[in-house]
Amino acid sequence: MKRLTLTRFMIEEQRRSGVLRPELRLLIETVARACKTISHAVGKGALGEVLGSLGSENVQGEVQKKLDVIANELLLEANEWGGHLAAMASEEMEAIHRIPNRYPKGEYLLLFDPIDGSSNIDVGLSVGTIFSVLKAPADASGRDIVEQDFMQPGTSQVAAGYAIYGPQTILVLTLGTGVYEFTLDREVGSWQMTDGPLQLPAGTCEFAVNTARHEQWSPAVRRYLDERLAGVNGPCGKDYNMRWTASMVADVHRILKRGGIFLYPADHRTAGKARLRLMYEANPMAFLIEQAGGAATNGVERILDVQPRGLHERVGVILGDRTEVETVTAYGSVSV
Repeated sequence: MKRLTLTRFMIEEQRRSGVLRPELRLLIETVARACKTISHAVGKGALGEVLGSLGSENVQGEVQKKLDVIANELLLEANEWGGHLAAMASEEMEAIHRIPNRYPKGEYLLLFDPIDGSSNIDVGLSVGTIFSVLKAPADASGRDIVEQDFMQPGTSQVAAGYAIYGPQTILVLTLGTGVYEFTLDREVGSWQMTDGPLQLPAGTCEFAVNTARHEQWSPAVRRYLDERLAGVNGPCGKDYNMRWTASMVADVHRILKRGGIFLYPADHRTAGKARLRLMYEANPMAFLIEQAGGAATNGVERILDVQPRGLHERVGVILGDRTEVETVTAYGSVSV
């Protein structure tokens, strides 16, 4: 069976919809090439000396894994010279990364989480890379990009996606015209379309949540999950399955393919205390989920409508099956 390559898909999308500019296509191809290199490093594991931690902390106060830093550098180096970007921002860096003066500058901004789920690295479970693309403000031409230029709501994204490094290396992408899946053919080194446009299956009795955080949840979230844990004898009248991998990429990918709901709500006891990053995780995943027919909220408002206040802002996240998301938010106030 002859499949569309990522490059051909984007060229045809560029011709068909007119929303994909050549510069954006080349940017996404560059990100995809970097993900291939990261996939190779992940696959080498201990043989490539990429396991373990460095002993340093990132801006989030989290211990950095070797692969966090390696993947971050690979994405920076791959993307800074192509002429498509004005600047980049990474979960692993405190400040934005401006394109060096020796390279031409473009009109896009790239944000990324180089390795999502890095706690899984040393035990051989799935990890991934998440990315989001914004357009630089119109008035940014001819001046240095500043952090405020990145402070755009998720509705401003022009592309988003993730790579998942598991049994297969998979790239999931949206350009705002649907969600498409590409699998890396390691023998020839190309991304081949294997599914799409993806439509999130409705009615799946499955949820992804870290139940160890039960006491931190709002009454609305506890009610929603306790009812589902009660199974066939509870108010839902049916059994639910729980799945949790501690890798947002892996959990969201399963939901995109199989249905269900993902929850990582903020701590209800401490106002505003949340774990997932709005710019690097919540926005790109919300864009993908909505493009596949699902919904994504922080418990109070649509994630894509949230106005960022800082480069490393965190939010609660509830996303997946639209009916399930609406049910949990209808139960009452959910801390954001």
